[in-house]
Amino acid sequence: MALPNTSTPYLFFTGKGGVGKTSLSCATGLALADAGKQVLIVSTDPASNLDAVLGVGLGQTPTAIPGAPGLFALNIDPEAAAHAYRERMVAPYRGILPAAAIQSMEEQFSGACTVEIAAFDEFSKLLGDPAATVGFDQVIFDTAPTGHTLRLLTLPTAWDQFIASATGGASCLGPLAGLEKQKDLYAAAVKRLAHPAETTVILVSRPEGSAFREAERTRGELAELGIQNLQLAINGVFTTDRQDDPIAVAMAHRATAALAQMPATLVDLPSTTIPFLPKGAVGLDALRQMADTELTPVPETNSCLPKTALPPGLAALIEDLVKPGHGVIMAMGKGGVGKTTVAAAVAVVLAQRGYKVTLSTTDPAAHVAATLNGSVTGLTVTRIDPAWEVAQYQQEVLKKAGNSLDAGGRAMLEEDLRSPCTEEIAVFRAFARTVDAGKDGFVVLDTAPTGHTILLLDAAEAYHREVMRTQGDMPEAVRELLPRLRDPNFTRVLVVTLPEATPVQEAERLQDDLGRAGIAPFAWVINQSLLASGSRDPVLCQRGGYEAPFIERVQKNLATRCALIPWLEEIPVGPAGLANVVR
Repeated sequence: MALPNTSTPYLFFTGKGGVGKTSLSCATGLALADAGKQVLIVSTDPASNLDAVLGVGLGQTPTAIPGAPGLFALNIDPEAAAHAYRERMVAPYRGILPAAAIQSMEEQFSGACTVEIAAFDEFSKLLGDPAATVGFDQVIFDTAPTGHTLRLLTLPTAWDQFIASATGGASCLGPLAGLEKQKDLYAAAVKRLAHPAETTVILVSRPEGSAFREAERTRGELAELGIQNLQLAINGVFTTDRQDDPIAVAMAHRATAALAQMPATLVDLPSTTIPFLPKGAVGLDALRQMADTELTPVPETNSCLPKTALPPGLAALIEDLVKPGHGVIMAMGKGGVGKTTVAAAVAVVLAQRGYKVTLSTTDPAAHVAATLNGSVTGLTVTRIDPAWEVAQYQQEVLKKAGNSLDAGGRAMLEEDLRSPCTEEIAVFRAFARTVDAGKDGFVVLDTAPTGHTILLLDAAEAYHREVMRTQGDMPEAVRELLPRLRDPNFTRVLVVTLPEATPVQEAERLQDDLGRAGIAPFAWVINQSLLASGSRDPVLCQRGGYEAPFIERVQKNLATRCALIPWLEEIPVGPAGLANVVR
């Protein structure tokens, strides 16, 4: 079996966005079900694509997967969980407290951290309460990209500390009693996570340096949480015997080099290697192939040429991007599609043309500096650091409001500033300041994976409504943020995707979400296309054929403008490597 060999009742798949966590968790669950187990797969990702991979619509209760007896799956819907959680906390007080008090409680439960704790509530039931998964031999959690996963795993400890240290009766989450009631369940979830006989965590990585670095960071942070039963799954390893195809040679060489430089602590973990699958991993047949150690040879071919005209390269978009002379360019999309590369390449080109450019990221993983790998005249690189922003925001609030409070009032204010909502507010303000800099030059934003990005946009909508309602003491940058995001002459969104089923579906969902926020994408950018690479390797040609319908769908049905970036022989790092992206 070319899949992780696991025997514990609870399995977690985690890793950098785009490494194949969902396909690998589904393939593992399918293999276990085919072996006679009763298996439940759970997605905790706000931007779940579990439905697409398994080919069936999912809800918040276990759904049987057709064609796979014994396999069930469900999605934890954060918004639905938040609604149910909010109603559960508020409903007992309806008809007892005045309407104004009920409205205040509902407002307290409206923040994004309520969504997070509500989703974790559902997660904790599945992990901490054995009755919730009775009848299943194994439960597999297809977790969100690493930053979200680590927040999810640390929530039990964080909230337990917050409850223990709280001196007042309410927080950004409303009455603390609502959290207090869950303490035993959270404690059981933490205990099960750290129990090596009950839980295995599989770190999923591509054979790439950045993915291995992210896996190593995750390993260290999990170890600090007391989670030691770890395995490594290296997904999509390409090998070739031919030396006459530069793309194939480069792809194999990159994998070999990354494997040779893998951190020693990862090398020491039990590991599994899954080969490169040219036809993707969507649908039960493809998932079963991931478990097949004998892959069918791909026949030689005389032609890898595309049958239809391909979109132009990224350079074709640059002239239109620079027409306003200033503003914000946002690279958005699913984790792992290459947003950082696209953002850095555009920023370098604009700076080389003489524009004042700021390249910034809101992504907790923050790979911009490594991609840029050096300085460029006219280009400033910044990062929104949540820890720094929170500290600055806390100091600002305490300075403004704390001096006029007595000891008890100041203690309550400090308590509130320790809540998880504080980070959301602080980061949002920094995001608004960064966008504001687009008045005087170009700001290129490498944004976080889709779920986090949409939370930012949702926050923009919420803040805008609040400002319009209160006309309170709000910074101008925050006041103007949503109008600027909606102004096509100020903000231009590049939806970045890969020519594959799940990334295209995710990008389409993102475009719909942006539309509901009143934001129209400027263009789609399809990244890392083997069809456009010029490779004649049979396996890579087969992959190119798999890409063709997705490229055509984007070009004809989804995008008003479209650019295609080929898979590049040279890694796009540094000014010279990034120049190859924009051509």
